[in-house]
Amino acid sequence: MLRTHSKLFRAARALGVATLAAVVAGCGGGGGDSGGSGGGSAGGVQPAANQAVVTVARGVEGVANIPTVSVTICAPGSSTCQTVDNIQVDTESFGLRLASSAASQVLSALPKETVAGAQLAECTGFADGFTWGSIRTADVTIGKETASSLPIQIVGDMPQSAALTGNSCSTGTLELTPADLGANGILGVGVAPTDCGKSCAPASAGYYACPNGANCAQTAVAEAQQVTNPVVKFAPDNNGVILSMPSIGPTGQSTVSGMLTFGINTQSNNGLPSTVLKLATNGSGDVNATFNGNALPAFFDSGSNAYFFTDNTLPNCSGNASSFYCPSSTVTRTVTVANYNGGSPGAPNGSALSMSVGNASALLANGNYALNNLAGSLGSSLSFVDLGMPFFYGKTVYYGMDQTASGGASPFVAF
Repeated sequence: MLRTHSKLFRAARALGVATLAAVVAGCGGGGGDSGGSGGGSAGGVQPAANQAVVTVARGVEGVANIPTVSVTICAPGSSTCQTVDNIQVDTESFGLRLASSAASQVLSALPKETVAGAQLAECTGFADGFTWGSIRTADVTIGKETASSLPIQIVGDMPQSAALTGNSCSTGTLELTPADLGANGILGVGVAPTDCGKSCAPASAGYYACPNGANCAQTAVAEAQQVTNPVVKFAPDNNGVILSMPSIGPTGQSTVSGMLTFGINTQSNNGLPSTVLKLATNGSGDVNATFNGNALPAFFDSGSNAYFFTDNTLPNCSGNASSFYCPSSTVTRTVTVANYNGGSPGAPNGSALSMSVGNASALLANGNYALNNLAGSLGSSLSFVDLGMPFFYGKTVYYGMDQTASGGASPFVAF
């Protein structure tokens, strides 16, 4: 399974996508696939070799605030390839997950990972369903950076009946298609090298061994076979990522383009300025925070299409948007962030960040897909602050990879 707070993030993200897809479709944003997204240039600037253009636009399902790139998938060591557009950039998960229907041209050529001769699969929980599919290896290219023989997850290529009896993926609602996910796949480029790490190596967790692709049972899996963050294989640009997005106005824009840059202090275009606020995180990207007088974790998450937090003083929207806030006029909420568990390097006493909260129903009715003041409720059962995609507009955000397993640097986020 994903790391603890990544799993919380996935819940928040799924809640947002499922609700917003319905709302935007109801406002005239529905329809067929929009085609390519993620190529070209960002604001007229051509990407360098260690960069990829990030686009927020209508995408595959008309869901707001989904940043996407194009990813090329090849059978390892071969020229059998497919470029898949509209892959969501997710700074709070780890590794590449593709909807099987979006990778149909190359899928049969991708080798399946095995454990003791049995096919390896993974079940991942969302707020309103589960993803289920095999683990395969591929050469993955983003921009001009290539990760060779990378373990990835193919979502929706195995029958639900193959899942372990009583497992959530055997009985729950599965989310397997671009329509379910709001994108053709998810590119996790957060601070962790793999999606489970050492905890899955000695013990059974979210991975399953499936003899002949059926009768699956939980299994331990070596880190080398786990779904792997492609950034760790982008040497020398393998120590982090930078996501830079332009500013937008309070009513949003129909489309915007930014840049995803690989590596930090490895090239002339990815230096870390001394003026940024740099926060130590845990291995999942969490920092310490205070919100409405409560101490709780927070994370900076391009994979969530809104701010998500609990504030009972804000009114919820009605109808399909009931999970989102609808104040009569735009308001501001403040969260104070600090190093995780008091670690170095910065903000030991905290730094205040403002979150602008607009009326979600009005925002979604204006036809724009990039929105910087969209916010939603977590309900009373979850206690964290998810600084989702609205946070990123007008900022350059740096994520330092967790390299402690090899004696290297600790993870951080900076902006």
